[in-house]
Amino acid sequence: MGLFLVVIAGLGYFISFYYNNPGIFYVAIIFSLFMNAASFWWSDKIVLGISKAKPASREEFFDLYTVTENLSIAAGLPMPKIYVIDDQAPNAFATGRDKNHAVICATTGLLQKLEKTELEGVIAHELSHIGNRDILLMSAVVVLVGFVSIISDMFLRGMFRGGGSRDNDSGRAGSVLAILGIVLIVLSLIIATLIKLAISRRREYLADASGALLTRYPEGLAKALEKISAYNLPMKTVSAATAHLFISNPLAGKKSSVTNLFQTHPPIGERIRILRGMIS
Repeated sequence: MGLFLVVIAGLGYFISFYYNNPGIFYVAIIFSLFMNAASFWWSDKIVLGISKAKPASREEFFDLYTVTENLSIAAGLPMPKIYVIDDQAPNAFATGRDKNHAVICATTGLLQKLEKTELEGVIAHELSHIGNRDILLMSAVVVLVGFVSIISDMFLRGMFRGGGSRDNDSGRAGSVLAILGIVLIVLSLIIATLIKLAISRRREYLADASGALLTRYPEGLAKALEKISAYNLPMKTVSAATAHLFISNPLAGKKSSVTNLFQTHPPIGERIRILRGMIS
């Protein structure tokens, strides 16, 4: 959060300099502090809203409830709230600011396609994110990275429309400043994205291992990951801002030229290999 505050303050300073308006810098500082607070208190609600998730009743999703309840007891965690996304793509994620305000969300496709031991593996993985205190960090990143993207986009749109005042004062200096601004904005977006992806990859490996230890059956999660990866269509309700939260990349079915550097998840095959290595 401190790093994002610095990034946003830097962007605000440059934009205020470009437009010759010091007030923009102070507004950026105040708004970045507000966004930090919002990412702490309301990131789970924002994530659930973006994902179009709905509360799941115990009667309708009895197996999901009992599996989550039993594993929560085994992990020594409070029972999280349960949400469901109406989507045929099998996937799941956890969100919330701490273990007492945690949410586990699964798609209807996941509940239809997995056997009980496989579902236990997935839920144990998500409970591990809660127990390892990943959920606040990964949920806050949704809000903070999104804000960096918005402020960068606003500045670039204004620049290309000729909204700056300084490049009108001195043509050469204004051109250099505009180029520098584009470079700084792009670098800010790349840095924010790489932070999100690095966090996501590391925490996925740890949650896999912790979840396998919780169920004492790594093969359950390994088989679940195989079934999840076999479904080659993207989720209908997913957003790129929340993709890193899911147990498997929900955008995997979309064709993209982006390199592995910008993939939100470690390779499924590598995760399965590590899980099955735990058995031996």
